[in-house]
Formats: sequence, structure tokens, C-alpha cells
Amino acid sequence: MHISRAALLLLLSGCTVGPNFERPSPWSPASWFRSSGPAPDQGTQDRAAQHSLPVAEPVDPEWWAVLGDPVLTGLMQRVASSNLDVRAASIRLAEARAQRGVAAAAASPQVNGNLSYTRERPSTNGVISLIGAGQGSPATSSNGLGGTGGGIPSRTALGAFDLFQGGFDAAWELDLWGRVRRSVESADAQVEAGTEARRNTLVTSLAELARDYVQLRGLQETGRITHRNLAIAQENAHLTDERARGGLATDLDVANARAQAESTAANLPLLEQQQAQTGNAIALLLGMPPGALAADLSPPRPVPPVPPRVPTGLPSELARRRPDIRQAEAQLHAATADIGQAEADFYPHITLSGSIALQAVQFRDLGSWNSRTFGLGPSVSIPIFEGGRLRRTLELRKAQQQQAALNYQRTVLQAFHEVDNALLAYRAEQDRRDRLAAAVAQGRRALGLAQARYRQGVSDYLEVLTAQRTVLAAEQQLADSTTTVSINLVALYKALGGGWEAAYPDAAAPRP
Repeated sequence: MHISRAALLLLLSGCTVGPNFERPSPWSPASWFRSSGPAPDQGTQDRAAQHSLPVAEPVDPEWWAVLGDPVLTGLMQRVASSNLDVRAASIRLAEARAQRGVAAAAASPQVNGNLSYTRERPSTNGVISLIGAGQGSPATSSNGLGGTGGGIPSRTALGAFDLFQGGFDAAWELDLWGRVRRSVESADAQVEAGTEARRNTLVTSLAELARDYVQLRGLQETGRITHRNLAIAQENAHLTDERARGGLATDLDVANARAQAESTAANLPLLEQQQAQTGNAIALLLGMPPGALAADLSPPRPVPPVPPRVPTGLPSELARRRPDIRQAEAQLHAATADIGQAEADFYPHITLSGSIALQAVQFRDLGSWNSRTFGLGPSVSIPIFEGGRLRRTLELRKAQQQQAALNYQRTVLQAFHEVDNALLAYRAEQDRRDRLAAAVAQGRRALGLAQARYRQGVSDYLEVLTAQRTVLAAEQQLADSTTTVSINLVALYKALGGGWEAAYPDAAAPRP
């Protein structure tokens, strides 16, 4: 008896054909940091010691907090619930979960109820003529459908009649080869891929909002510099007018001074346009209409400064933190399970089916015990000739699995390239910013000396004009570089894949 039960359980559970998924072990470098190029001079070493330095410490899920800007923090906390791309990704995830439920339903018995009424009249020249009496013969009594005797009616005696039926039928395909189990496994992997796709969308949206916000503050800083230089240019133009009236300057000096003031003022409308467009980009990321954030973003604030230390985590953690890598891994899992489905189609399909019903030609007899009918038995479907469909489907699934494996490798490799490039850009831009700061300091000193020489009549206005243009260009470049340093920090954290953990934490147990 125990042997029979064990054999039955083995039969019902069957086996699972196809390859089992093995989690890949991605390549990772021993360290983020590498040295390249010639040895820096002492001045460069001194500046590097004051730089914001990446360190191998755990990454804060809310990485934007390191920028220390409360307005930015408030905006970032609204992305997960307001961004339309993230919400669309959530709907796609719900779709994947529903498809998983559809796949899992195939493992359960299918039970249907039916109730019908039919008005029928059989053909007197059809099948009934083979089993009924001859032409003009009295009715038989073999099945109770005809005549007063209850037999089969003759072709001339049988007319139209009512047929009432009601009952249940059930079917259950035994998943002996794991076709359904592989289907559910693939659907589970697709749900995981959808989860990671939503996380990746969130990471991208967070980085875009932070980048646009830093860009907006940089434009505001450039506008402040332009206004300050415009005031200087207007002061110089006024001074040149006075000197011209006193015979100490020429009309050419006056024209140059006024041209410099107008040229500086001409930059302001473009800056205002760029600020408004950047504010609209932030509003769009939060699912808001144009200008909705103008009141919140209009008060100028400085560019969020970078922190002295930037936690980057360990290279070995990148594959588990970046959602696009996790998504590629889940897609590889799904493609591997699809091979098992294709292989299972080569084996017989065994289905247990049964039905029980009540059938009568008189409605009052429908509840009678004698009206019962039932059927029970297994059916086996064996693929014999499919025109190569099954074999080609298996080849297709194997090719798709190989493609998914290559996509996973490419995603991992691209991730490490992005982190390395972001680290290089972050360090290089800080060097550029420091040199531009030195250039601004020297340019301001040169402008002061040129203005003093012009007031004393030692030099003409061209010297002042040249110094002023040099200072304006250097200050704008410094503002752009300071903005770029913070933007590069945002790009670094995007490459590290941080930001989704707070909104969508990993519900599963940590995986090695």
C-alpha cells in the first residue's frame, strides 16, 4: 500500500526537464581606484588633498542627502509616487504579476459547470434510420425515447423533442515533465525583471531630477555673476562718459564701454529662458504642469556643494545594487526556464478528465436519479509529427537564452565602465575647477589694476575692456565647473545604482 502511494506521488510530481538556472558570478575589480598617467606635481597633490574623495564605505540609499540641500531632498522624496515613468513601470509590474497568475493556474484542475436547453428534431434519413425500425414498423423499447412503449421511435413516429441538460466537467493535465512548473518559473523571473525595471526607472528619474536641480542652481549662479559684471560694465561706461566729457577719453572708449555693457546684458534673457525650461523639466519629472514649481525654485540658492567624502561601496556589491544588472539576471533566468517548457512539449500530455450531468427530455424528469450521466478517464496526446515546430521552438529558446546571457555580461561590463568613467570625471573636474578658481582670482586682480591705470590716465580703455572680458569668461567657466562637479557626483551615484532601496526595498532575503 505504501509502495503504491509512493509510486502515485512520483507519477503526479513527475520530473522537470530542461536546464536548471544557476546564478552567474559576475566579474568585478578588486578596487574602484586606479592610478594612471604621470605623477602629479606638488601643487596638484596639495589640491587633491582638499578634494571630495570617493571612499569604499556603504552607500546611503538616499544619497542625495550628502548634497545637504533641503529643497532637493523634498523634491527627491516625491519622485517614487509622482513620476509618470515610475508609475507606468509599476503598472507593467502588475501586468507581469497577473501573467504569473495565469501561468500558475495551468497547474490546477479546470472545472466548468454547464446548463443547456435544446429543441431538436433528428433527421429521419440520418443515424436514427440505422438503429430504428423499418419504414412503418412499430416503435422499439430499447432506450425509452419513443412511443408509448418508451422505445426508439421509427423514422415516421419521431418528431421534434426537448432536451434538458445540466452538470459539471473537469480536466487536469498532469505536469509529469515540468512544463507548467517551468512556465511558472519563467513567469516568476519575469515578475522579478519587472520589479528591477521599475527600480531602474526610479534610479534614472532620481538622477535626472538631481541633475536638473543642480543645473538650475548653476544657471542661477551664472545669472548672479552676469548681473554683477553688468553692474561693473555699466559703472565703467558711466566713468568713460564722464572722462570723455572732460576730454580724458575718446568716443571710441565710450562706444567700447557701452558695447561691453550691452553685450553682458544680452546674456540675461537666455539665462532666464534656460532657468524656466529647467524648472519645467523638474516639474515634468514630478508629473506637474509647466511653471508649477516656479515659486519653489525661483528663490536663488547656491549650487549644492559636494561632501568631503563620497561613499561608493565595494565593487563586489555593484551587481546586487544596480537594478539593471538584477533585471538582466532575471531575464536570463526566464530564458533558461523557457528552454524547459520547449523540451517538455516533446513528451506526451496526459490529462485526467471527467464529467457528471443530468439529461432528460422532460424538465420534470431532470432531477430524477435515472437522468444521471457521467464519464471518467484519462487521455494521452503524443506529438508524432509537428512539421519541425517543436524542434525549431527549442532552437529558438536556446538562442534567446544565449542572447540573454550575453546581455547580462554586457550589462555588468557596462556598469563597471560607467562607474570608472564617473570617478575619472569627478576627479578631473575638481582639478579643472581649482585651476579656474585661480584664474578668476588673478583675473580680478588684473581688472583692478587695469581700472586703476585707466583712472590715472596711464592706459586706454582697451586694457580695462580686455581684463573685464577675461574675468567674466573665467567666472562663468568657474560657475559651470562648480555645477559640473556636483552633476558628476549625481552621475557617479546613478552609475552606482543607488536610490531605489528606500522606496522599493528588496523584500527577498539577501542573495550571495
